[in-house]
Amino acid sequence: MKRSSAWYLAVLLVVGCGGGSEAGEAEMAETEMAETAAAMDEMEMADAGLACVVMGDAEGRASPLQELSFSFDGGEGLLCYGAPSARERVVMGELVPWGAVWRLGANEATALHLSAAATVGGVALEAGSYSLYATPGETEWEFHVNSEYNRWGIPIDEGVRSTEVGSFMATPSATAGMVEMMTFEQVDGALRFSWENTQVDIPLGM
Repeated sequence: MKRSSAWYLAVLLVVGCGGGSEAGEAEMAETEMAETAAAMDEMEMADAGLACVVMGDAEGRASPLQELSFSFDGGEGLLCYGAPSARERVVMGELVPWGAVWRLGANEATALHLSAAATVGGVALEAGSYSLYATPGETEWEFHVNSEYNRWGIPIDEGVRSTEVGSFMATPSATAGMVEMMTFEQVDGALRFSWENTQVDIPLGM
């Protein structure tokens, strides 16, 4: 990722201050540089307009709002989703039925914010904000990319489906172990969905 000149100035200030050569001072400078870099990353994400939208009070939700910041060739992204837990329920095929369109989480629609053009599952997208839905199946999942994101995740009616901009297929696989809370992570050029005993990779590219 390209950082602004302000980031380099901050690094120079951190290194320049202190002037000592002791190992402790060097370690402190390295820590401060890492903290400065993290702060600048957050500022750049905010400057790009990448922020999760919360409807109502998020405190005390059974399915808390989670954010995944990720990078791709040419830009930055942010995925916002409500993360439900299994809580001793059978998830795939029961709580999440096969063959029915699902909001891919809980609460608000699962939102995808992109600072630059990218492909998601092969669907070409301009910089902007979208929502993701999925139709899970035992052997294949269909993902739906929607141009509207700032809304509650249900119902998924004809009005919601009318603003889809593309869809793609993906093959699920088994997780290494039980995943209690639904989660997303960036893995090898993909956004990986994991919950219960199922994981699905969403290819991500420029």
